[in-house]
Amino acid sequence: MATNFMSEAAKEVQLRSTTAEVASELARWLAYLSAERRMSPKTVEAYARDMRQFLGFLGDHFGRRVTLAMLARLAPLDVRAFMAARRAEGIGSRSLTRMLAGARSFARFLERSGKGRVGALAAVRPPRTAKTLPKPVALAAATRIAETELRAGAERAPWILARDAAVLALLYGSGLRISEALGLRRKDVVDGGDVMTVIGKGNKTRMVPVLVRVLKLVDEYLSLCPYELPADGPLFVGAKGGPLSPRVVQLAMARLRGALGLPDSATPHALLHSFATHLLARGGDLRAIQELLGHASLSTTQIYTAVDSERLLEVYRASHPRP
Repeated sequence: MATNFMSEAAKEVQLRSTTAEVASELARWLAYLSAERRMSPKTVEAYARDMRQFLGFLGDHFGRRVTLAMLARLAPLDVRAFMAARRAEGIGSRSLTRMLAGARSFARFLERSGKGRVGALAAVRPPRTAKTLPKPVALAAATRIAETELRAGAERAPWILARDAAVLALLYGSGLRISEALGLRRKDVVDGGDVMTVIGKGNKTRMVPVLVRVLKLVDEYLSLCPYELPADGPLFVGAKGGPLSPRVVQLAMARLRGALGLPDSATPHALLHSFATHLLARGGDLRAIQELLGHASLSTTQIYTAVDSERLLEVYRASHPRP
C-alpha cells in the first residue's frame, strides 16, 4: 500500500508541476523515509503532501515545470515567497516548520544521490513557534476514566463501554499513544503478566508496565466482546468486529469530558501527558519515564519537569498567605 501511495504522489506531482525526473526522485525519497528512516505512514503522507504544495507553488511561481536544475538555482527569496503564501492561507508556524523540514530532507536526499545541492533551503530560518506545555488531566479526574457508568447510555452495549474503559485506562495507566494501544494484538496481553511489548514511533518496540487494575479492565472487555479475537489479530475491535478507529477513542474521551467537566484539552493524548506528569510528581525518575514513553532523547521528556514546576507555582500562588 505504501508503494502505491508513493507512486500516486509522484504521478500527481509530475502532472501538476514537475518533470518526470523530479517526480521520480520524490518517490525514491518517500520510499527512503518509509523503509530506511522507518517513519510512520501518516508522517510520510504529511511530507508527501507538503512537497506537493511546495513544488506546486514553485511551478506556478516560475511559470513552468520544476526541474532538478531549477531546484539547485533556488534563492532564499523563492523559499520565503512560498512560506509567505502559505502563511496568507492561514497555515500556522508549526506546519510551516514541518514543511521546511520536509523540503530540507528532500534536498539532503538529492545531494546524497548526486542530484545537486539546494542551498537556499538551508539559508531560510524556520518561523518561531511558541513553546506550549502539555496540559495533563487532573489526578482526581484521571483516576476516574475507567468508570463505565460515566459513559453509560441506552444505545451503547456493555462490551463497548468495557472496551472504551480498557483503552483509556491503558493510555493513562501505561503511558500509551492511541496508535500504540490500538496496535496491540490479542497475544500481547498475557494472563498474569505485568508488562507488555508495544510498537511505538519508528516501529521501535519497548516494554511497558501494566497495572493489575488495567489488566482486569482488559479481561472484562475480552469476556464481554462478542467477536472471536485471534492471537495475531487486534486486541481492540470496533462495533462490527474490525480494527478500532482512533476516532472512536477520541469520541469516547469527548463524552468523558462532558461527564467529568473537563476542558477541551483533555484528549486521549493528554492522558499520556498525565501519566508522565503524575509519575514525575510522585518522585519518578526522569530517565525511567523517558524509557516508558519511548522518547529517543531525554530533552523531549524534560518538558514534563516544566509542567510540574508550573503546577507547583500555581499551588504556591493560590495558597501562600502573603498579602
